[in-house]
Amino acid sequence: MHRETWIFGYGSLIWRPAFRFEQMAPGYITGWARRFWQGSIDHRGVPGAPGRVVTLIPEPGARCWGVAYRVAAADLDEVLRALDHREQGGYVRHDVPLTLADPALATTRTATVYVATPDNPHYLGAAPLADIAAQVLASRGPSGSNVEYVLRLAEALAAMGAEDEHVAALAALVRRPAPLTPSRRQPPPRPGTRS
Repeated sequence: MHRETWIFGYGSLIWRPAFRFEQMAPGYITGWARRFWQGSIDHRGVPGAPGRVVTLIPEPGARCWGVAYRVAAADLDEVLRALDHREQGGYVRHDVPLTLADPALATTRTATVYVATPDNPHYLGAAPLADIAAQVLASRGPSGSNVEYVLRLAEALAAMGAEDEHVAALAALVRRPAPLTPSRRQPPPRPGTRS
């Protein structure tokens, strides 16, 4: 008998799954809230200067939106190996109830999700949002800037119609206009002078 397997992504898996799947669908899990409380020294930061990426924290009544991927039984071992490697910086697998947004698929099913627990060595925990933003602005790792991670997550959630207050507030803090640079143009000539 074939048992379907779903993987739930709530961070970079939303826009970059990088594994084989049969179907993807927006959905949510309940009782969990997304927070930028996990340190990243392998993707969005480096040892000694970690970036901040999302994890899930238990929160009664919370609803965390993301993208669920249905993985074929034949691909499951390979997909889990790849995800175990990708999420090696403190994340562990959990099975959670998942609800898909599509009314045709809306029955609750079980999904595998990766959660960074407070006892892992890279866990940074809660901090004032301004401090998290300052750390994000200063961090970059092998996968790119930490700012890019925050903004891509905020944009992906907004495109799904599933804005997350914590993500949106952090994105607003790290969105900065490009630094002003002196103009290379010459000022216009004053009246009565030749240019």
